[in-house]
Amino acid sequence: MFTGIVEDLGTVKGIKRKSKEVVFTFNVGNIDLKEVVLGDSIAVNGTCLTVTSLGKSTFTVDASHETLAKTNLGKLKVGKIVNLERALKVGDKLGGHIVNGHVDGVGKVKSKTKQGESIEFRFSAPKGLSKYIVEKGSVAIDGVSLTVNLVKGSEFVVNIIPYTQEATTFGGLRKGSSVNIECDIIGKYVEKFVIGTKRKNSIYQFQK
Repeated sequence: MFTGIVEDLGTVKGIKRKSKEVVFTFNVGNIDLKEVVLGDSIAVNGTCLTVTSLGKSTFTVDASHETLAKTNLGKLKVGKIVNLERALKVGDKLGGHIVNGHVDGVGKVKSKTKQGESIEFRFSAPKGLSKYIVEKGSVAIDGVSLTVNLVKGSEFVVNIIPYTQEATTFGGLRKGSSVNIECDIIGKYVEKFVIGTKRKNSIYQFQK
């Protein structure tokens, strides 16, 4: 479990492709890897991944076929900057919101508009996800906990303050950039409890 408060900006050091999986190696900046052990979870652009190898300033993870299909990690290249957050510990401050690191889908930047010192981003959400995104609610974009300012159809708007622009990958996003979206888990649980698998457009609909 994570909070959506990015701890560090990492860099893709290596990419090793297998038949249906990819092994990523990342350089860290501020994270002290002495506090990380094999098997720990680290969110990379909001995707919960398991540490399989550690170096002095690097860690390695495996990304499965399912992970690559549901996130933007498959588009990473060596040298790309990523958002990093270690898993939440009991007693830590929950500065953002409850983030599982289980990406619901990949959206796109529709527009990027300067608003004073801040930047207004408009994103498009994949089909079926917009119902879980509500105004003044929370959403995780590439692992960053954000407040939704406006929802219109399948698009929604967030405001990025200068600090977040510098502390995360948002400063480098452009129109058309792909982003990982994780909706607030509370809305998904409510839907599951209320309607279960009866609703055809539910993301929890079982396949027969």
